[in-house]
Amino acid sequence: MIDPGMVPTIDPNPLPAPYWVLKLLLVVTFFLHILAMNFMLGGAVLALLARWRKGSPYGNRIFFDVARKVPSLLAATITLGIAPLLFVQVLYGQYFYTSSILIAWPWFLVIVFLIAAYYGFYYVAYRGERRPRAAGRVMLFSTALALIIGFIYTNNITLSHVPPRWAQKYFSSAAGWNLNLSEPTLFPRYLHFMTAAVAVGGLMLVLIAWSKWKQDSEYARSIFQFGGKAFMYATMAQFLVGMWFLVSLPRDLRMLFMGDNTLATALLGFGMAGALVAIFLMSDALKKDNIRVAAFAVSGITGLVILAMSVMRDILRDAYLQPYFHPREFAVKTQWSPFLLFLGLFVAGVVLWIVMLKRYGFFSGTKA
Repeated sequence: MIDPGMVPTIDPNPLPAPYWVLKLLLVVTFFLHILAMNFMLGGAVLALLARWRKGSPYGNRIFFDVARKVPSLLAATITLGIAPLLFVQVLYGQYFYTSSILIAWPWFLVIVFLIAAYYGFYYVAYRGERRPRAAGRVMLFSTALALIIGFIYTNNITLSHVPPRWAQKYFSSAAGWNLNLSEPTLFPRYLHFMTAAVAVGGLMLVLIAWSKWKQDSEYARSIFQFGGKAFMYATMAQFLVGMWFLVSLPRDLRMLFMGDNTLATALLGFGMAGALVAIFLMSDALKKDNIRVAAFAVSGITGLVILAMSVMRDILRDAYLQPYFHPREFAVKTQWSPFLLFLGLFVAGVVLWIVMLKRYGFFSGTKA
């Protein structure tokens, strides 16, 4: 424990909206961002697995079908990530900025890696079929960069939660080459997000199969089987990874999800029950070739589970920062005009992105 006075002081500028409104928007915008990220990263990983899978006549076709969608999903991930990043800076700026400075060089390299990954994904999407061998290597390179970016983000977020370690990190390397590798929750937390991405990527393949079901049933069935099984196996793995994440937490924080906090405990129970129901429904849909159940019921349940997990993530952050973070200290001066303008533009932007996906042919084909 450190003296709370050693934490940078709260920004004296008043909040432009009530604290609870900004908190709600942080959770909602993060939920949208993580959905796009899961589609993008999970889709890229599964595209590579489809290409390398032996005995499948559609491996290359699935690879390029998914690869063409990854650049637009990466654009959505970045765009939808701006809002939650801004809300984090407004509400938790003194923690997030400090951890960002402590890992300054890895944090700066996120931009470099992101640009390189972006170029690689575009190359595969638009020139990959002309050079299929190079396309596989470039896709692997870009996906690896995306995984590294996620690891750096996890380091930054976990470090922002533990002010007592800041001084030790700074004096061990004031040059900004720190990572938070000594954090017990770092690797299970990172794997928790990456495994979820593979599961949601499997759902994306199911949605692609649904869009092509009548147009090319044999190919659609192959995608359905591959994506559905990927979803099931990754969701099963989440139980193991999630348990590792839970037990790696300090005991007082772990107990929040085991009875000490009613909301956190209920959300954990809902998430586990929802995941089990989704696995059962997907398994039944694969056996019966019921693409509609897999595309809509399983996707809907999974979306609710991810939303519950987003709220749990926020509860955990506040629990970590409880000795230092006191929302009552915020001054509030609500500015409704720019706030409503932001909400209107944000909603319009999300709607426009969905329309663009539709016109771009993200889910092309005749629907079942």
